[in-house]
Amino acid sequence: MSFSNAASRLSALELFFCRAIFVCALALLAGLAIPGSGAHAQSYTVNAIEIEGNQRIEDGTVLSYLGVERGTTISAAALNDAFQRLQGSGLFSKVEIVPVGSSLLVTVEEYPTINRVNIEGNKRLKDEILLGLVQSQSRRVYSPARAEADAALITEAYTQAGRIAATVSPRIIPRSNNRVDLVFEVAEGAVTEIERISFIGNRAYSDRRLRRVLGSKQAGFLRSIIGSDTFVADRISFDRQLLQDFYQSRGYVDFQVLSATPELTRTRDAFFITFNIREGQQFRFGEITTVSDLTDIDPDEFQAVSKIKPGKVYTPSMVENTITRMERLAAQKGLNFIRVEPRVIRNDAEITLDIEFLVTRGPRVFVERIDIEGNETTLDRVIRRQFRTVEGDPFNPREIRDAAERIRALGYFSTADVNTREGSAPDQIIVD
Repeated sequence: MSFSNAASRLSALELFFCRAIFVCALALLAGLAIPGSGAHAQSYTVNAIEIEGNQRIEDGTVLSYLGVERGTTISAAALNDAFQRLQGSGLFSKVEIVPVGSSLLVTVEEYPTINRVNIEGNKRLKDEILLGLVQSQSRRVYSPARAEADAALITEAYTQAGRIAATVSPRIIPRSNNRVDLVFEVAEGAVTEIERISFIGNRAYSDRRLRRVLGSKQAGFLRSIIGSDTFVADRISFDRQLLQDFYQSRGYVDFQVLSATPELTRTRDAFFITFNIREGQQFRFGEITTVSDLTDIDPDEFQAVSKIKPGKVYTPSMVENTITRMERLAAQKGLNFIRVEPRVIRNDAEITLDIEFLVTRGPRVFVERIDIEGNETTLDRVIRRQFRTVEGDPFNPREIRDAAERIRALGYFSTADVNTREGSAPDQIIVD
C-alpha cells in the first residue's frame, strides 16, 4: 500500500520533531538577582506559571512533568531538572522554560498524532506481519525514538528471514491538525544464502554425512525450491543441538560443538559456516544389572525385560526404553509408585558404560485431574486418549512426559506443553 504524493516526505531524524531548546540559563544569569545583594541569586521564587503551546495535552499534565509549584523557591539546577522531565516525557518536540519577572513561562510544541502507519517496499514479508511488530499506532502520539525502534524490529524480522542486507527507514508525511502519516520504507535486499558448510575435528563422519544432519543446507541446484539454504542466525543453535543428538545417539557421550562460526563473504551475499567439534571416543554398553531394596521386587524379573546387550554401541534411547518397560511391568503387577533410576558407571579403560537400574518406590502421589487448555483444533477426548493415566491413578512422571510426546506427534498443535502443579492436597497432582 502507499500514500498519496500530496505532501513531501520528511526524515524523522531531520525535522523539527527532534528539536529541544532550553533558554532559561541566560535569563537566570541576566535577571535573577536578589535586590540589595550586589550578587546574582542562586535561587528563584516562582509566583506564577504560564503554559503556552499545548493543544491536546492538559495544563495539569505539563505541570505534573514540570514538578514546580507556585510559590516555591527553586535553584537553576532544579529548573534544569524540570526542563529535562518535560523533554523526557516524549510528549513534546520543543520545550522552552523562560523566567519572566516572578513568573515562569513554559512554551511547548506537541509531537503530532499518528494518522496512519504504513509499510512500503515490502514483498517478502506481508503488511500484517510487519505492522504487528511495531509499537507506533494510529491515534497515538508520534515519537521519533519509537519509530526508530520499530524500524529496528522490522529489520530484525528480515534478518530472521535471511535478508540481512535489508534496511528500514521511518518517514513522516505531515497532515492537517498536527497529524502525520508514518511510513516505514523497506529495501529488502537480496537473500543471503549459505555458500558452504564445513567441519573441523570430525573423524568418524564425513562433512557430507554431517551436513545431512543439519537443518541448515548449502545452496545448490535445488536452491529455488529449498528454503533451508537461506542463512538464519537462530538456526545455528538448532543445528548445534542436532549434531549433539546425532553423536550422542551413536555412543559419543563426550561430544561437543566447540564453536559454530558464520562468516560473510566478501561480496556480502552469502555465508560460510564452520562447525568446530570434538568427537571424543565411542562408548559401548558394559555390564547391565538391576537392583532393588524392595521386598516385593524380583530384580531378575525386571532385568529380563531389558533388551540392552553388552558390547552394543551406547545410546540413551535404549536406556530410556528399558526404564519404560520396567515401570510398565511394575504397573502390570499392581506395584504402584515404582520408579526406575539408571546409574551410569563409566569405564574409560574399556571405553564402556555399565548401567545399573535401581528399582525403588517413589512418593505416594495421585493424579487429581487432567486439565486441557487452548485446544481449538480437535475434541478434548482425542487428547485425553494420549494419556494412559486417568484421574485417581498413581502419578508417574515418565508416563506424563510420554503422553506429552504423543500429543505433539498428533501434529495438530504448534506447541503442546504438559506441566504439573500441586492439587488440593500434598498427595494430589494436577496435570495441565
